[in-house]
Amino acid sequence: MQLDIYNSKGEKTGRSIEMPDDIFAAEPNDHVIYLSVKQYLAAQRQGTHKVKTRAEVKGSSKKLHKQKGTGGARKGNIRNPLYKGGGTIFGPKPHSYSFKLNRKVKDLAKVSALSYKAKDNSIMVIEDINMDTPKTKEFVSILNSLQIGNKKTLFILPENNPTLHLTTRNLGRVLTSTLQDINTYDIMNSNVLLFTEGAAKIFSEEPIEA
Repeated sequence: MQLDIYNSKGEKTGRSIEMPDDIFAAEPNDHVIYLSVKQYLAAQRQGTHKVKTRAEVKGSSKKLHKQKGTGGARKGNIRNPLYKGGGTIFGPKPHSYSFKLNRKVKDLAKVSALSYKAKDNSIMVIEDINMDTPKTKEFVSILNSLQIGNKKTLFILPENNPTLHLTTRNLGRVLTSTLQDINTYDIMNSNVLLFTEGAAKIFSEEPIEA
């Protein structure tokens, strides 16, 4: 798959880059995408929910009345779960919701997600952006020139760049990530994947002249 390379003004540079078909033109597998997204969302859950059992709530441990002869039901103490303010039976306890997913399954899910974006023509490549200081307004103008200013964008860098991370941090529609850190959820949750040329070259080392 060939992708045109754009400059910061939203203009084609006359160059393109070849992206491997075994990644961007693979047959998507919906089920592994589901599993990968499910694992990601499950790992975000804190799992800190907690209720008190009858052993943990406040209250006297004295038996309320004798066992027999009252004509009523048998009762223990005031912390009985049947009473208001008593303990909770089989309530939730803190636990992790995360679960293991094989690396090959996660890799296949990522490839499937990238293939979907390629089919939708939702992948763009821009020349490497160099900023000495964070300039959010300048980055917004770049997105507008690419006509993706109003779309949820996953901005993908070849390596960590603190300046660009600070530049995009306050943009609610933009998520900046390095190539090695992207995951299936972020890919599927975005409308556009915006690769820098350096990140795209990791897939294809040599750019192809248009």
